[in-house]
Amino acid sequence: MYIKKANIEDIPAIVEIAYATWFVTYRDVITQEQIEYMFGEMYTPESIFKQMDFYKHQFLILYIEDVPVGFASYGALEEPKNTYKLHKLYLLPSQQNKGLGRILIQKVEHEVAMLSAQYLHLNVNRKNPALEFYKKLGYEIIETVDIPFAEFWLNDYVMSKSVNLS
Repeated sequence: MYIKKANIEDIPAIVEIAYATWFVTYRDVITQEQIEYMFGEMYTPESIFKQMDFYKHQFLILYIEDVPVGFASYGALEEPKNTYKLHKLYLLPSQQNKGLGRILIQKVEHEVAMLSAQYLHLNVNRKNPALEFYKKLGYEIIETVDIPFAEFWLNDYVMSKSVNLS
């Protein structure tokens, strides 16, 4: 098992993992219509490229025996200072509940701490079972938000964790 920083050549692997996980992950959380719309907005090759190039999100890919099985992305927030945001964390359904999500998020935490971050924030849908996963890893709810997304709403918690190296 290893984790590597992704580049443009890795976009097809990211899209493939997203496709295999997105619909399963959200089928009991949001409507099928919202799932399809959001996937089309966030997980096309063009969208992933824009996230890497324009928004400067860093993607990490988790490999097992040279097969990509998960990915995460993160980027700096303008405010608050010294804070990064975990934008994405997905594992193939066959690889979930094996401790790999913990390994991947800990790698993100380490990477942002090395960039002098004090906190890592993330958004999670209030109905998403991953909420408990994040709580177990020490993330705390700091805000409840309802974010418009086209004709849909993202009903999220904002969670945060200190990632200081000290």
